[in-house]
Amino acid sequence: MKKKKILFLGESYRADAITWMNGLKEFGDFEIITWELKTPSNCLHNRILRIFEFQFAIFKIRELIKLQKPDMVIAERTTSYGFLAALSGVKPVAIAQQGRTDLWPETSLSLPLKKIIQHYAFQKADLIHAWGPIMTLSMIKAKVDMTKVLVLPKGIDLTKFGNTNKATPEKICAIVTRSLLPEYRHTTILKAFEILNQKGIDFELTVIGDGTQLPTLKSLAKKLKIDKKVNFMGRIPNTELPTLLQKSNIYISMPITEGVSASLFEAMACYCYPVVTDIPGNQSWITHRENGGLVAIDDHTILANELIWSFENKAHREQAVSKNRAFVEENANFEINMKIIAHKYHELINYNLPN
Repeated sequence: MKKKKILFLGESYRADAITWMNGLKEFGDFEIITWELKTPSNCLHNRILRIFEFQFAIFKIRELIKLQKPDMVIAERTTSYGFLAALSGVKPVAIAQQGRTDLWPETSLSLPLKKIIQHYAFQKADLIHAWGPIMTLSMIKAKVDMTKVLVLPKGIDLTKFGNTNKATPEKICAIVTRSLLPEYRHTTILKAFEILNQKGIDFELTVIGDGTQLPTLKSLAKKLKIDKKVNFMGRIPNTELPTLLQKSNIYISMPITEGVSASLFEAMACYCYPVVTDIPGNQSWITHRENGGLVAIDDHTILANELIWSFENKAHREQAVSKNRAFVEENANFEINMKIIAHKYHELINYNLPN
């Protein structure tokens, strides 16, 4: 039997996108073709060019559809690629909201236009992915037909992110795995470790990822006199990540907004104790001092205190990380969740077949 073909609209290099597509190939036996905007959004000039490219994107997508004849279109972000998927003319369409809301930043001048685009995408989609419960709140507010919403994370590969931890027990071995962008507040993390350093507390901080903030952060680490204990590793292959997580006893993530973080699940699977920002996207998974620590945004002093408390309370930490591993096994198993998603896609394709 010929494989069903899916057109994926989105940034195909992103780890989230790769996970999604690989899961569909492995557990749904789908063939995946991709299309994405070519202009990066790394500066104002490119962002303007990207808007022009977006305006003509639908014509290129329809040309690709004529050539490839996909059975289904899937897309990430309801306000960009999701809108293009809705315009594509292919049925069925599945779109995924990427954050707590895709209407971001909330101060954006284009917010009214984004709301119109998102509303159209929500209306036309046959299936809407909410990778976690936090995403449904904005959907309900936007009056989405919730019968079309599948609330389920893609999950993580538990065979790769194995249930073992080899961190040095005598010191804080912390890891950060978020992109080096302003919204992830790495400066707050570095300032917290300056406090630890001043108190004579031994630590190693591993910072994984790349982004616009890298030169600034390296300079700050030097200024704070902690550069010898901070290892900026840059972007690494995802295959190397499990080993680095397993050598860490504390995972830190300080974003100002969060949807559903695969990075958090990966850390929980590898017995890293999570210390994260006290925001709705993290509150879905972490209860303060029960299975992790919740810290106010931009408060490096509270973060430093929470890191010290977490490290000193070893029995609590060990109990919490065991609980987290069990939670991930039950709720974020890549194989189980992607089989459900792939099965749903096959159902939708079969339903939309011509009589």
